Amino acid sequence: MNGASDILQNVDYGSDLWTVIATLDSWGFTVSSTRISLWTVIVALVVIILALVLARLATRIACWLIGRITRLDTAQRLLAQKLVSIAVWIATALIAIDVLGIDLTALAVFSGAFGLALGFGLQKTFGNLLAGIILLMDRSIKPGDVIAVNDGKSSVVGQVKKIGIRAVSVTTRDKKEFLIPNENLMINQVENWSYSSREVRIRVPVVISPTSDLELAEKLMVEAAHASPRVLDKPPPSVWLIEFAEAGVAFEIRVWIADPEDGLASVRSDILKRLWKLFQQDGVELPDPAQRNLYLQDSKQFQQLVAAISKAVAENK
Repeated sequence: MNGASDILQNVDYGSDLWTVIATLDSWGFTVSSTRISLWTVIVALVVIILALVLARLATRIACWLIGRITRLDTAQRLLAQKLVSIAVWIATALIAIDVLGIDLTALAVFSGAFGLALGFGLQKTFGNLLAGIILLMDRSIKPGDVIAVNDGKSSVVGQVKKIGIRAVSVTTRDKKEFLIPNENLMINQVENWSYSSREVRIRVPVVISPTSDLELAEKLMVEAAHASPRVLDKPPPSVWLIEFAEAGVAFEIRVWIADPEDGLASVRSDILKRLWKLFQQDGVELPDPAQRNLYLQDSKQFQQLVAAISKAVAENK
């Protein structure tokens, strides 16, 4: 490597440092015009380590400076950080190759074959990298969004915490963190609850006894929905009568919230708790699954049946 040879030539001949370097350089072999020795290996390791350290440091400083630009939104800052990081790593690699004095033209054939193999091996990685950049450019998914990803087998709902080079980190309400490849978000159906608006509608089903006052029950449902702290006043909560079911009269409370990342079940639970107290105060009954009312219609056949049963009971006495 020319870089290691230049260091040896620039050291004073006959000095202690020159003697150490010459000794290390003597332990090696020459391939064509390239010298490979213990000295060149040490120089290469030092250059690579310094390049990695400087690249990481430069990337962190650049990302910190970009993060302080308030004119850019979250997606734009993240995209700029990704592009700057890629540029820094490419520039660092080129500088390290130049310092080591590696002749890339001599490795043209090898680098071509290696690049082809690397391209096939890292096809998915580069695909995920490009998919992540595209997602940030069109702002379809950005950190903080609440998304639901369906791959045909299961559905994952959670908040986007980070968009990495390979995958998107999605954290659910159970504190489970899913790493979803960026490419999956490009080819699969994704529900983004925060894309154009953070408002999400929640449906709360309620069934009451058919003997209860329907208008009073509807009024109490609206009151319970308004009292819930996370429910928005605009659009206002609404109550719809869905059907006359076997168990009772089915209603559906529909409310809107602006913080879906905090969960949906807690809103339903809070509304139902408030509604239960209101029902207890105003005497609105809920259907009892174990209770069934049997209504018999009077007819000639029914009277004959009753007479036959009464006669049989009298004879047995």
